[in-house]
Amino acid sequence: MGYQDASRGGGKLSLASVGFAGPGAGAGGGGGYKELLVMALPTDDGLDGAKVAEAIGVRLPDVGGAVRTILESREAREFASGALAGAMSKAILAPLETIRTRMVVGVGSRHIFGSLVEIIGQNGWQGLWAGNTINMLRIIPTQAVELGTFECVKRSMTEAQEKWKEDGCPKIQLGNLKIELPLHFLSPVAIAGAAAGIAGTLACHPLEVIKDRLTINREVYPSISLAFSKIYRTDGIRGLYAGLCPTLIGMLPYSTCYFFMYDTIKTSYCRLHKKSSLSRPELLVIGALSGLTASTISFPLEVARKRLMVGALQGKCPPNMIAALSEVIREEGFLGLYRGWGASCLKVMPNSGITWVFYETWKDILLADRDKPRA
Repeated sequence: MGYQDASRGGGKLSLASVGFAGPGAGAGGGGGYKELLVMALPTDDGLDGAKVAEAIGVRLPDVGGAVRTILESREAREFASGALAGAMSKAILAPLETIRTRMVVGVGSRHIFGSLVEIIGQNGWQGLWAGNTINMLRIIPTQAVELGTFECVKRSMTEAQEKWKEDGCPKIQLGNLKIELPLHFLSPVAIAGAAAGIAGTLACHPLEVIKDRLTINREVYPSISLAFSKIYRTDGIRGLYAGLCPTLIGMLPYSTCYFFMYDTIKTSYCRLHKKSSLSRPELLVIGALSGLTASTISFPLEVARKRLMVGALQGKCPPNMIAALSEVIREEGFLGLYRGWGASCLKVMPNSGITWVFYETWKDILLADRDKPRA
């Protein structure tokens, strides 16, 4: 910044030349600076800040405009659709989630109807919705992150593959050896499904832990705040992420298969019947089949995950996923790995179907003014 003193009309002025870096910095950007601003600042006490700001072109950021741009973006609407779909489906299916969790971790009756009777006898009808508040707080961000991430990653991967077809795939240079990565063989849907599961798990796993504690032992953990404080005080951050490793390992095959099956079946069905969109009953069936397939493949890992997450309540928490699986096999045989599978299917199938119906419905509403065929 260079300074010059000059006189104008008998008053002293300080002239300063200021260069501001702009977004076009670099080659072709006019030297990387906006136009040179010259400001004349009076040296007396009558400095007018507003005039100075106007003279140098300073403007306050348009926060409202930025927020509107974000909210009007396709990604924000997809995240909102996922959140609304998750909230509505969980509110309807909370009793099945409660029964499923009790059966998976080995609490109470081994049968669905017996577990239902036990819950009502011990806690009344309200017991079927035990932990539902935390479940709603968990599922809204989880579904928003999962479904929103799935759409974003699938779209980005598809665009990247189209570019790779034209320009060639990325290459790795090892000395004189150049290796081309065959990334065009990857399925955008599978990659997006895996990314969705990982993102949703990392973002919302502590809420899943608290929800299961509330569901299994309401006396020890009577509220969300107390459950959070007790877990944090006893085990720290590690307690809030108990079972994270098996959750991620189990989530990869589940999430990948779940999204891949749904997208593939939906696309194939539309192509076979020459449809551009599906009816609500068709979406319900396709979503249910996707959830059933994915849940069956990954269910043993789900059992191990639940054991790790609530094992501390029974005083025998397995140290890792392998130990949890070994414990189940030793105590109940290989069939123990699928204990609660029936209840899980009764919960997963309608939950998956209803979630996709609500999600596609909300997308139709929120993206009505967007170019949907480009998705």
